[in-house]
Amino acid sequence: MKFFSIPVQYEGDAEAELNAFLKTVRLIAIQRELVCQENRFYWAIAVEYAEGGGKAPSKSDAVRKKIDYKEVLSPENFAIFVKLRDWRKETAAREAVQLYNVFMNEQLAAMVEKRIASKKALMEIEGVGDARVEKYGDAVLAILKEEFAKLKEENETGKEPLSADPDA
Repeated sequence: MKFFSIPVQYEGDAEAELNAFLKTVRLIAIQRELVCQENRFYWAIAVEYAEGGGKAPSKSDAVRKKIDYKEVLSPENFAIFVKLRDWRKETAAREAVQLYNVFMNEQLAAMVEKRIASKKALMEIEGVGDARVEKYGDAVLAILKEEFAKLKEENETGKEPLSADPDA
């Protein structure tokens, strides 16, 4: 265990010292408590740790690196991805859940890239199971069907492809 004291009103490098220490150890648990002593407030922090350096990056950490889908997807696919993302934001807000509880960005991008058109195909996307397909499948498929139809129509009539800029 190692103990730290960090004043509420910043006085020096106590916070930086704690953060630097945490980067070098494998964290087991942290306990913290706000303490008042002689009208001075500070955080008393107890860190339980194991030697051997920081946590090795896991496969899931590597997957979670921020991906710029505007660079990864074609402009046409990115425009559809934005529509799905907007729908997800509205849905998550209505249900008072985190965005990733509806679908993750990777799943939305896969729906667009694979041109998903059925519940069966939706189930083939990693992490999408029966519950999500039952709950959100019809709404997602309706958006995809509409957007794919617009894209097809625009390509057949020789119009410019969909803009990747949702504000355009």
